[in-house]
Amino acid sequence: MRIVGGNLKGRTIKAPAGADVRPTSDRARESLFNVLLNGRNAIDLNGARVLDVFAGTGALGLEALSRGAAHAVFVDNNRPSIACIKGNAETFNVTGDISIISGDARTVGKPPPVLGAGADVVFLDPPYKQDLVIPSLERLVDQGWVSADCMVIAETEADYELPRVAGFDDVDSRKYGAARITFLRRV
Repeated sequence: MRIVGGNLKGRTIKAPAGADVRPTSDRARESLFNVLLNGRNAIDLNGARVLDVFAGTGALGLEALSRGAAHAVFVDNNRPSIACIKGNAETFNVTGDISIISGDARTVGKPPPVLGAGADVVFLDPPYKQDLVIPSLERLVDQGWVSADCMVIAETEADYELPRVAGFDDVDSRKYGAARITFLRRV
């Protein structure tokens, strides 16, 4: 698994051992960022504050940093994943551009000050078949983690259609192998 674009392109992303983490494939991540940066509702990542929830390896947040994001906050409750994110950040020399929160997205408190008025981009990549996207997103919104014009990118299993989420417009949805990636814009 590698960073697929930006100033860290080609750098290897390490993953924790075992089957507890299911990283977004390079191909799906490249397509996701193509839609995010060039699609009909494209955003500018330069200077963006990014939130990577159920972060696993940190690949999505690290990819965003590689493409110009100013800061990435990673949320995960798995100790090997947190250690892996720290290790990847050290290897890429971006430790000053990240924050790591150990916890469950469904119960987090207020965001760290670095997020200011909330993240500009949120990546939600929870374990499949556990219906964690909506309760996690609702908690993040309620606690102030999500900016007023935020783009949310949720990864679920390919056969799962994310229900409408109050306060968000559906922007796009695409299948990549076993994954479905859904783009939502906060309104």
